[in-house]
Amino acid sequence: MNQDFMKERPVLPLILSMALPMVLSMLVNSLYNIVDSYFVAQISEDAMTALSLVYPIQNFINAVGIGFGVGINAVIAFHLGAGNESEANMAATQGILLAVIHSVVMTIGCIAIMPAFLNMFTSSQAVVDLGIRYSVIAFSFTLMIVVGVSFEKIFQAVGNMKITMISLMCGCIANIILDPVLIFGYGPFPELGIEGAALATGIGQTLTLLIYVVVYVARPIRVRISRKYLAPNVKMIAKLYSIGIPATLNLALPSFLISSLNAILASYSQVYILVLGIYYKLQTFLYLPANGMVQGMRPLIGYNYGAGEQKRVKQIYSIVLGMNGMIMILGTVLCFVIPGPLIALFTSNQETIQAGETALRLISAGFLVSAVSVTSSGALEGLGKGVPSLIISLFRYVFVIIPVAFVLSRMFGAIGVWNAFWIAEVITAGVAFFVYRKSVGQHDARRQKVILENITEK
Repeated sequence: MNQDFMKERPVLPLILSMALPMVLSMLVNSLYNIVDSYFVAQISEDAMTALSLVYPIQNFINAVGIGFGVGINAVIAFHLGAGNESEANMAATQGILLAVIHSVVMTIGCIAIMPAFLNMFTSSQAVVDLGIRYSVIAFSFTLMIVVGVSFEKIFQAVGNMKITMISLMCGCIANIILDPVLIFGYGPFPELGIEGAALATGIGQTLTLLIYVVVYVARPIRVRISRKYLAPNVKMIAKLYSIGIPATLNLALPSFLISSLNAILASYSQVYILVLGIYYKLQTFLYLPANGMVQGMRPLIGYNYGAGEQKRVKQIYSIVLGMNGMIMILGTVLCFVIPGPLIALFTSNQETIQAGETALRLISAGFLVSAVSVTSSGALEGLGKGVPSLIISLFRYVFVIIPVAFVLSRMFGAIGVWNAFWIAEVITAGVAFFVYRKSVGQHDARRQKVILENITEK
């Protein structure tokens, strides 16, 4: 494949060809999350509550895998754009090695902290027991998750979005099929309950990784993983972490947010903790497709940035922003029109459904403006600007929503927490617009300065 297609093809068709496969796979992944939760909810409301409490730690594991993968993706795309394949190969090789190390550390650490973590948010030993049983199995597949995501980002960096789409979809479909089979014990399979849900998820993630490895061996791509690049290179490792750490924090912040909001809501009723957990399951059906657009955008922005194509970088950003806005409008309409049926997917408790209807309607008021934050943060990561991207996420997940939720909850109860969501999105959208424009403007000024210096020297 001619890699220069990233800077030669018309922008809109190029974005669609890169992003739509990821949007499709993210939609399937969203469906997997909802189906997974649907079957767990059939076990008991305690099981669903346990899943909601485990979610922040699961999200942290995913955040480390995806965040560091974003670092691998951005560094590879930049070096390919600059025509330096040797550096791109080194980034891929050392990225995979570091991903394995991260996996081992997280597997041990996350399993060890779960009993204490769960007891922080509930006094129900039944919920704690279900959470531990689920997490021990789910976290045992951390290596598959993190290394699988690293391969995903390598394939995306060279523009091969179809393989990532196929791999993700196969893993998700396998999980959807195995969920009821392993939870309820259909056919020759034993009834495993909540452990069956964790095992189905792990098998799906393992299948995704296996597909990446088989395709990488059978159909070599432009970037290669090689022994000769295994020796630690401080400069390369620093590049990977300079983008990967802020990206990881971006993705891990929702875990911190959920835990903080759970602590606030626990003082009112466990029903609200369940509602928050259900909301985060539902919002994946909205934000994962938006993230699919961002994933399609990142290598394009990184490649064109490395190639000095600033006009195309701006065009790519504007088009993806518009597409994400359309996704958010659809989500807003659904949450306003049918909030009850959406909540009822996970519970038959009328009190929970009524509380969930109110929550969805209030939270969804901030969906549209959140497109600015999501797109700007992803674009900055693609440009290798991890710190400005992190600033946006800190405003979105920490600086605004937590203090506002705390104050409003003291005034209006749980409804105050739901209002904090849209207030935070509006404020963060303004911050994101300013940060993105300033960061891109600084880069343009530096590039023009370098060009003038080179002309003067000649």
